[in-house]
Amino acid sequence: MVRRNRDFRRLFAAELVVFGSDWFVMVPLLVLLPELTGSGVWGALVLAADTGIIALLLPYTGTIADRYDRRKIMMVSNLAAIAAVALLFLVRSAATAPLALVAVGAIAVAKAFYSPAASAALPNVVDDEDLAAANAISGSSWGTMTIVGASLGGVVSSAFGPYVSFGVTVVCLLLGAFATALIRRPLQAPRSSGDHPRTWQALAESFRYIAARPRIRALVTVKSAVGLGNGVLTVFPLLAGIFGVGALGAGLLFAMRGAGALIGPLVMGPVLRRRSWLLPGLALSMGLYGVGYLGVALANWFWLVLVLVFVAHFAGGTNWVLSNYALMGEVPDRLRGRVFATDMMLATLAIAVSQLGAAAVVDHVSERAILAGCGLITLIYAVGWRIATRRLSLTGPVAAPETPGRPPAG
Repeated sequence: MVRRNRDFRRLFAAELVVFGSDWFVMVPLLVLLPELTGSGVWGALVLAADTGIIALLLPYTGTIADRYDRRKIMMVSNLAAIAAVALLFLVRSAATAPLALVAVGAIAVAKAFYSPAASAALPNVVDDEDLAAANAISGSSWGTMTIVGASLGGVVSSAFGPYVSFGVTVVCLLLGAFATALIRRPLQAPRSSGDHPRTWQALAESFRYIAARPRIRALVTVKSAVGLGNGVLTVFPLLAGIFGVGALGAGLLFAMRGAGALIGPLVMGPVLRRRSWLLPGLALSMGLYGVGYLGVALANWFWLVLVLVFVAHFAGGTNWVLSNYALMGEVPDRLRGRVFATDMMLATLAIAVSQLGAAAVVDHVSERAILAGCGLITLIYAVGWRIATRRLSLTGPVAAPETPGRPPAG
């Protein structure tokens, strides 16, 4: 499918470079800020600003993805993020550290527009029979570039400094906009004049749609389990410091996170083809994430920590792709951007809450206590979610996806 579908290749390539650019910012910044300020709080605030702003904007940006040209939204988002990255070159001391929050917040605004448009566009660039494979491959893009971006971000930052990494981000975002511009297939189904309700009407329609369907409600709440455990990212740079491995070690931690998120969806591909396995698979993936970080909290060997981080995010990546695939089969195109935005809003809001909680205690409790707490929260959520959804099944009829008229893939 990747060989024969040129438009999917371009969308996949655009996502690769956009996700990679994110890590050329975050990894160096998470190491730089504690060095400039002497506190772990700033790194936690940067992570929380990134996810919190996205969560607040997603309900609105999802309606934009359903109303306007998704290709243009993605391109403009990339270009706007470039302007925000320029602010990071001014972060040189403790006094200028707040500029990092401003820059990351602006980048988060751009990502809030980009993500629902890209997620909603995917089913429109592949044939229906290729959707499962395309979803697994596209789901691996985040993990792929977490490996590449996080590891290279750590290496480049260690060797050349964080500001060179920020320059790499600018180049990646330009490449992403260029790849998106080359996509030929329409990225949404044709709309009639009545398909453009006002923003608040569109939001209300999507919320009513979700509220009336137990299967959709289950699927849009599943990512919150891993999200509530994401406070662990706050202590990655501090954990690297404990083991004496510095920026390179922090990059390796993020890279193993990405490796798990990459390999998990690919290994678990057979589950995508058996809808009866999806809900049990989602519960299992949530629980394994929690167990993985409970193990990290107890480990005293850095290489064992890397293995356990991989296992946790193998489960987390599987969780993300399984829920995305299930939603794509349940939601029609005209609502897909809004439903995916709601799904992502709940997940990123959970991440922001977790990271703010970690920021509040990071200077007062041990890193291992934060790791154990986050892992336990995810494990408890997984058990509760499975009990609440035990009578649901995804084997019944699903919404037939609306597909636009499109030229042959080439």
